[in-house]
Amino acid sequence: MTTSPAGPPEASAAPAVPDAAPAGAHETQEVAGLAARLRDHRLSSRLTLEVAAARVGLSPAYLSRLETGRRQPSLPVLLGLARAYGTSVSGLLGETFTEPDPVVRGGAIEPGRAGGWGYRRTGAPGRAMQALRVHVPPGVQDAVVRVHPGEEWLYVLQGRLKLTLGERVHLLEEGDSAHFDSLTPHCIAADSSSGVDLLFMHTLLQSPGGELCLGGGPAAPHH
Repeated sequence: MTTSPAGPPEASAAPAVPDAAPAGAHETQEVAGLAARLRDHRLSSRLTLEVAAARVGLSPAYLSRLETGRRQPSLPVLLGLARAYGTSVSGLLGETFTEPDPVVRGGAIEPGRAGGWGYRRTGAPGRAMQALRVHVPPGVQDAVVRVHPGEEWLYVLQGRLKLTLGERVHLLEEGDSAHFDSLTPHCIAADSSSGVDLLFMHTLLQSPGGELCLGGGPAAPHH
């Protein structure tokens, strides 16, 4: 693992939201019906588009496009929306809770349409710890520096990962892992031409601080 100092995250930079193709007949099982669930969860949380978007660092127009299926969210956006709505990523993806099955079968990761992030559930829904298999494509996909309660653990399966924790940048090679407090400002990106594949686990803790982010647009009203 290579470690080098880096300057503090720039709080004024807004995240780039790449153009994405409209959702259509090629939706995978993981994202089918996602747009309607995003809207239902927001309404159930009694949040307007403006308030919900501000809590996650998005524009109301972009959140509206997510709710109408014209865009698909990246993994960091899904995590932020899950925290804002008091639910889990599995809940947003439409996983129904039944008797937990300890075995989760493998399968291909389908790339998302917004930024190319791909993810697949690798743990049972409804648990305190959530597990995902993630593909992060090359290039700058999400400039948001995130801060929220909980813990995160990741393991590099293939490629090289650029992990920013506070004011330090860590380059993780295949077989390297990281375990950190999510209250440490953090950002992940691929540092290899083919992207990076990860195992990713986190604990989703709910608190007013769970919606904080730096450099991701407007802050929550209470921040």
